[in-house]
Amino acid sequence: MPLILQSLSPLSDADLDAVRAVANAPDLALRTDTVAAADHCDPLTPALRDALDQTCGARGIDWAVVPAGRKLSDFRLVAMDMDSTLITIECIDEIADFCGLKAEVSAITEAAMRGEITDFNESLRRRVALLKGLDASVLDRVYAERLKLSPGAERMLQAVQALGMKTLLVSGGFVHFTDQLKPRLKLDFTRANMLEIVDGNLTGNVVGEIVNADVKARTVREVCEQIGADPSQAIVMGDGSNDLKMMAVAGLSVAFRAKPVVRAQASVAFNHVGLDGLLNLFPH
Repeated sequence: MPLILQSLSPLSDADLDAVRAVANAPDLALRTDTVAAADHCDPLTPALRDALDQTCGARGIDWAVVPAGRKLSDFRLVAMDMDSTLITIECIDEIADFCGLKAEVSAITEAAMRGEITDFNESLRRRVALLKGLDASVLDRVYAERLKLSPGAERMLQAVQALGMKTLLVSGGFVHFTDQLKPRLKLDFTRANMLEIVDGNLTGNVVGEIVNADVKARTVREVCEQIGADPSQAIVMGDGSNDLKMMAVAGLSVAFRAKPVVRAQASVAFNHVGLDGLLNLFPH
């Protein structure tokens, strides 16, 4: 199976020699200054995974062992989490900052993403309840002033869209943000939670079905069915434990700046490079 290395800095001969030795990949060679590939390496056992994590992590390198013979255009769908994946922030934490409760909300968010709070519905309700009474105009301020796309997001999306792939943004965050990102990034499908607003203020409640891990996985399957694709033709990108179930149904899962529990279960982890690192994993 091919081995791919990626870094934000030029890969050195010493970097390549270290990985060649660890992975038994004598043909590992540069593609560009920051990307290297080998056609073959040893089977990806837990021991090799740990060795690659240690060797590459210390050098700021992301590694991936990918299925042989696949092209990026073999996939039909790219599905992404929003907060801390497609964008750099956790929207609910930034909303809470406007009422002086960012620390309290962030603590719940982090525990949920690490998998320490297993009931996502309850964790979301607890966080949203703290926002009761906040002027809803704060949502627009968070979008305008604080929301930034993750590195490589636009380049990755433009490339997969050019190949005819469909895109899905499925989030445990909020419709207010996914609805604005959909036309901006030409996304095909979005799904997120709806905050209840009455008389211009947040009520502290979520309206309708909460988009939890099960709903995310179901949405990926439903969109695949809608576009006539098998879930094995989906790429799913996420960062928190709430993404694990939808990652598990996909043909390729990408952990982006992810929590350890997610990195351990994903096909590929991008700890250093941007979302456009996806474009280096397979021929187009």
